Amino acid sequence: MASIKLPRLPDRTPMKIIIAVMPDLHERLTAYAAAYAQAYGVEEPVADLIPAMLSAFLESDRAFARGRR
Repeated sequence: MASIKLPRLPDRTPMKIIIAVMPDLHERLTAYAAAYAQAYGVEEPVADLIPAMLSAFLESDRAFARGRR
């Protein structure tokens, strides 16, 4: 087979994780979802925002990135 430029796609099977949060965190997440809706004009469930929030947090954590190298 000829070599192609696009590498093999990574596993994209979603993993389901169930968490419990304290009421104050739930309130803040709900408030964040409201701010998101106001900013973008689209209401998204908190559960759909959390993966993007976690990904953004991990990408911005420089110490974590250095430790993974």
